[in-house]
Amino acid sequence: MIANNITRMLEAKKIRFQAYEVPAEKLSALEVADILKIPPEDVYKTIVTKRAKPGKPILAVVPGPLEVDTKKLAAELNEKKVFITTLNEAEALTGLLAGGISPLALINKGFQVLIDSSAQGKETILVSAGQRGLQVRLNPADLAKLSNARFADIAE
Repeated sequence: MIANNITRMLEAKKIRFQAYEVPAEKLSALEVADILKIPPEDVYKTIVTKRAKPGKPILAVVPGPLEVDTKKLAAELNEKKVFITTLNEAEALTGLLAGGISPLALINKGFQVLIDSSAQGKETILVSAGQRGLQVRLNPADLAKLSNARFADIAE
């Protein structure tokens, strides 16, 4: 079993989680679901977005089969507009490789985190553990608490 800073932090905080190894390459949430033979709507991806005005970047955590609705996200944040970053921008802003971007790896790094409200009804969801090749399954409420996130209707 791979351990990293995130799995160690979860263990230290006594948060129930399960880690899953997948190929260490850039995989979409749908590919992860296929590899692990789980419903794609249980694998959440982290999309890096930014405001039109200067401000903290936003991590939008949404189910694999859906996309971030930038209009809904902007409305939730009282912003006129938000933009989804390019792959290169996302990696530069987070310091993580795409496929390994995780709100758990960016705690206290100045990101605002919103998790799609679809996660609230679930016992557990899968998110990246901050590196390619490692996913963690945990309770969405634990994810929200750790990453200082709130739930909002932000996917379409």
